[in-house]
Formats: sequence, structure tokens, C-alpha cells
Amino acid sequence: MFVPSKVGKQENEMKSNIFREGLGNSQFSGKDTPARADVEAKTQPINESEMVLDGEFEIPQTNSFGHTFRNYDAESERQQGVENFYRKNHTYQSFDFVKKMREEYSKLNRVEMSIWECCELLNEVVDESDPDLDEPQIEHLLQTAEAIRRDYPNEEWLHLTGLIHDLGKVLLLPSFGGLPQWAVVGDTFPVGCRFDESVVHHKENPDYNHPAYNTKYGIYSERCGLNNVMMSWGHDDYMYLVAKENNTTLPSAALFIIRYHSFYALHGEGAYKHLMNDEDVENMKWLHIFKKYDLYSKSKVPIDIESVKPYYLSLIEKYFPAKLKW
Repeated sequence: MFVPSKVGKQENEMKSNIFREGLGNSQFSGKDTPARADVEAKTQPINESEMVLDGEFEIPQTNSFGHTFRNYDAESERQQGVENFYRKNHTYQSFDFVKKMREEYSKLNRVEMSIWECCELLNEVVDESDPDLDEPQIEHLLQTAEAIRRDYPNEEWLHLTGLIHDLGKVLLLPSFGGLPQWAVVGDTFPVGCRFDESVVHHKENPDYNHPAYNTKYGIYSERCGLNNVMMSWGHDDYMYLVAKENNTTLPSAALFIIRYHSFYALHGEGAYKHLMNDEDVENMKWLHIFKKYDLYSKSKVPIDIESVKPYYLSLIEKYFPAKLKW
């Protein structure tokens, strides 16, 4: 298995500076977008029963801890840790912090390795923000991908998206900067505009009272397109950058899923639709399909990795170069 080299002294100093220092304000402007009526008509709540194969995927009633899914109030051994995580995540993820992190990690100068090598690295990672599972992340990736594969056997790009959607969690490992959990995992949200009420603990964020960021549109414009919006930093945006900059041939819907699968304020609460353009609206259909498998396929029953590995290696070869820059 591939093992990245250790982080040097200079890199450690850089990482410390990232967390101590901020950058000046930066404007993200959107492109021309369709009329309000067109977007509003397309951003009504999506009827998921029309978009998934009813009866194929049986949604479980409880998670591996015996509680309902995404129940952050349930008393469990992980509940308090999850609560503390979100307080930090929504307090520290400011516009300046996100801008600094994106600038640093978009260099993709950490290492070169394959997609499967990255999957194997996730054997070392557990997501502390997840109230539903405490297994290594590679199990979640394969559970998601295999559940999609059973219900959508002809959508191979979606199978691969299920496998790679959380690969950005390698940011937790020392060789990738050893970022704290709050800077890697958890629900994501836009920065540079007003926080939706569904983003808990947002009043402690330094951007809450910032005049440039605390209005409905903030630094953005109506229907600017989510690709022009800065999202809180983490594994979603990192993997999106890795896939895009390494010239993946996956469709735009796959990149949309990778970047926004943790954006629950949008696909769970219906917030921030005023920033979506036509392409976002179309891709949301696939995200609504994907999120069911991402959430409800989590289980303590392991996948036989060696039996499914050849299939996913063939997909990786089709949609990605042999080695990627990370």
C-alpha cells in the first residue's frame, strides 16, 4: 500500500500559519444566469419518489447505534463529541479561513498516487462528525458504491462517485497536513453570505457581523451558480479540486455530488436556492438520488473488498489517470 512521506518542518510551520492568520476580503462574481421565474420554477422541492427505484433500496429505521439517522440529540457514546465538533466547525469556518485553505490545497503538491491507493489510506480515518457510524471510511465508501450499483447497475459513473466522494478525508492524515476534524468533515455551507438558520452555532462565526458577508447574497449575485460560491472548507471541496484539476472524465453531475453531498442546508433544508443556476438545478436531481445511499447504506457489516476491487479498478482506469496529484 502507498505510504506518503512525512510532513517537513517548513510544512508544519505553514499549517500553523494557516490556522492563525487570515486573508483580506475577496469577491466571487457570478456569470449571467436565467430569469428569476425560470429558476424558481425549477427549484421547487424535488419529488424523490419519481427519481429513485421504489422498493429497490430498503431504508433502515435506525443506524448502527440504534438511533434514527442524523439524530444529533440522541444519547449515544458519540453524541457529545458530534455536538462539540459542530460548534467548532461552524465557529471557525470563516471566509478568510476558507480562502486560505483553498489557496494552499489547490496547489496539489502533496503527493502523486492513484485513486485506489487513496482509498486504502482511508483505513486509518474515522469521521467524528458522523453520528451514524464509527467504522473506517473505506467501509462507508464501498457500502455506498455497492448499494448504488445494485439499484442503478447501468450508471457506472455513479458507482465510482460513491466510491470516491469522501476521499478528501485524507486531509486528516499527517502527510496531508493533519487538519483537525472541524476543518475536514461535517455539513458544509456557503461562506461570504448570510448563514441560514439551519447552520447551527453560526452566531459565533466572525463573519456573522461582517457587513460584506451578512446579507442574503453577500459577495455573490442572484443565480450566480454554486461553482462561483465559496463553501466551508473540507473533504468535499478538496476532492472536487483533485478530480477537476486532474482532468477526470466523470460527468458534471459527479463533480456536483462530490462538492455538495455534505451541503445539507441545500439538499436537506432547501436553503440557498437563490444562488443556483440551471446546471445546478439539473445536477440536484442526481444529488437527491445519491444522498439516500450516502446516508442509509452505513452498516457495521463489512464489504468483501477483494471481491469488488477489480470492478472499481476498471472504473478508475476509465475515468481517471493512473496517478493523480493531491
